[in-house]
Amino acid sequence: MFQSEITKEEVADLELIQYEGPIKLIDTEEGFLKEIPHINEQSVLGFDTETRPSFKKGVVYPTALIQISTLDQAWLLRVNRMGYPPELLDLLNREEILKVGLGLNDDLRRLRADFQFEPGGFLDLQQYVGAFRIEEKGLKKLSGIVLGRRISKSQQVSNWDSDLLTEAQLRYAATDAWICLKIYNRLRTVLS
Repeated sequence: MFQSEITKEEVADLELIQYEGPIKLIDTEEGFLKEIPHINEQSVLGFDTETRPSFKKGVVYPTALIQISTLDQAWLLRVNRMGYPPELLDLLNREEILKVGLGLNDDLRRLRADFQFEPGGFLDLQQYVGAFRIEEKGLKKLSGIVLGRRISKSQQVSNWDSDLLTEAQLRYAATDAWICLKIYNRLRTVLS
């Protein structure tokens, strides 16, 4: 079915993949309220967050960005600018919409430090891939094993609190949520 592990060298030899579709960068509550009806129509979403990196022990910044994606649309929510509207809290609480991500314990712990909510409907690929005897836990290696393609992590430690996000940051952020959904869908096809 799938190999259980993959080396960095094997990953480096794979073709690069990134999200190429439309990205909606949302930094106001009004902008979010225009998009939430379409987001709420989805049954499964890719999910990730970005936080300004800290290079000092004990310094942790609040979540800067929440990424949500379908296979053909990505929404980047600048929660450091727009805050957490009740409709966003409702989405994060809803069991009916599956939100697929990787390493969600850290993301959700950080989000819950920013505001109080009860996470619902989250699936962490790090746990899910165990049923397929995949031992790797990183997104780059999981993409290599499940999709046979590699993703770039070059923007991972960039400044997500910056006034303007670069095109490279936008593509990176959208790709992280989108690739989680692609991996999940590929694993699901193996089960059917």
